[in-house]
Amino acid sequence: MSQASKNLLEGVVTFLIGLPLWLFTEDVEVPVVTLTKVGLVMMCVGGALVLVGLSQRLRENR
Repeated sequence: MSQASKNLLEGVVTFLIGLPLWLFTEDVEVPVVTLTKVGLVMMCVGGALVLVGLSQRLRENR
């Protein structure tokens, strides 16, 4: 498995874990952080990993 494929897979999984956290944990209180913010950060990181994976895939195809 190439690095581009790993980044794409990891990005999609991270995004899909962050999405339910962002959508459904509004009423859950955790002492240090809010889970909705954690979900939003995970979605941003997942999106960035997907973009990196796509750019790596495009560079491999050249």
